[in-house]
Amino acid sequence: MGGEAGSAAVVGSEGRVKSLGLVFEDERKGCYSSGDTVTGHVLLEAAEPVTLRALRLEAQGRATAAWGPSAGAAAPAAASEVEYLNVRLSLREPPAGEGILLLQPGKHEFPFSFQLPSEPLVTSFSGKYGSIQYCVRAVLERPQAPDQSIKRELQVVSHIDVNTPALLTPVLKTQEKMVGCWFFTSGPVSLSAKIERKGYCNGEAIPIYAEIENCSSRLIVPKAAIFQTQTYLASGKTKTVRLMVAHVRGNHIASGSTDTWNGKTLKIPPVTPSILDCCIIRVDYSLAVYIHIPGAKKLMLELPLVIGTVPYNGFGSRNSSIASQFFMDMSWLTLTLPEQPEAPPNYADVVSEEEFSRHVPPYPQPPNCEGESCCPVFACIQEFRFQPPPLYSEVDPHPSDVEETQPVSFIL
Repeated sequence: MGGEAGSAAVVGSEGRVKSLGLVFEDERKGCYSSGDTVTGHVLLEAAEPVTLRALRLEAQGRATAAWGPSAGAAAPAAASEVEYLNVRLSLREPPAGEGILLLQPGKHEFPFSFQLPSEPLVTSFSGKYGSIQYCVRAVLERPQAPDQSIKRELQVVSHIDVNTPALLTPVLKTQEKMVGCWFFTSGPVSLSAKIERKGYCNGEAIPIYAEIENCSSRLIVPKAAIFQTQTYLASGKTKTVRLMVAHVRGNHIASGSTDTWNGKTLKIPPVTPSILDCCIIRVDYSLAVYIHIPGAKKLMLELPLVIGTVPYNGFGSRNSSIASQFFMDMSWLTLTLPEQPEAPPNYADVVSEEEFSRHVPPYPQPPNCEGESCCPVFACIQEFRFQPPPLYSEVDPHPSDVEETQPVSFIL
């Protein structure tokens, strides 16, 4: 929104208007959104009596994309426009039946107030081939002189909440490149990169997780950068502008070596939030993790990124995907699961010898035979009748004399 209050010296043919200004009620308010109310005052200072037909206020907002023909081409210029805001207010009119209004010398203040549309407004933006601009203008209509006006820019933002499930989802990509050509290949270079979520805000540092394996014979350098891609559409034609807004560099990786980024950070500078809801101008972001390979085309992974306005709250959205949260951090599993599965308890540890002796009959005595007349011989097989493990019970079968009381806490 234009910084300071707007004012302009207005000198008519007879020098009767000293200044015309436009002031917003809250000059500290950085931006407005759909449904907000814009209030302020139009200030007029007259050195002498001033005659006017009307004093009106106009608020307009539109997106425009345009560019001229390329050098040496006969193609016409391309242009497109979309309107988002059009408000007209009358701040002062002549009395009924009269065409002229007379203002006395001195300072005059005319308050105004209007509400922005409830439907989503596109974020303010200015680029190489187009812009999205909102402004408020006060127009002074005079009977025998050109209209005089003062204009202030109005900054509008379309809020994007990065706590939505779609923007909390981790992004992971993997790619491998064979270095060399034809029969003179020197080996592959592989890259795997991941970010914990898709949505971030200005000023946040993005932790980057990456694994780089250099099986080639060359010295490689891993890098990461945030790219802004501006896309303009006019008269069925498209223009694209790609800018690097932040970057970071890793260490050199020698042949046969690997490197791991365990949360290498890349801070987002102050940039325009993502613009995804305008039909002629679009602003996208991506996080590129790439490897510079001497004498070969770089290996690049581009992870989609959305720059929002509502910061990450640290807990995730109530409707966020549980699977996404589970995927983001699985290190807690190593704290609870043993490397080797634990064997079940021995039966002898469950059934005491006393209980065992009560349920198992003694060994049968062999027949009292003397001589060989006791044949045939029968094999005596021990009969095992192990009772099943005791049932689970809340009551301790062997209570102690002293009752121990320990506090119990639940982690929700």
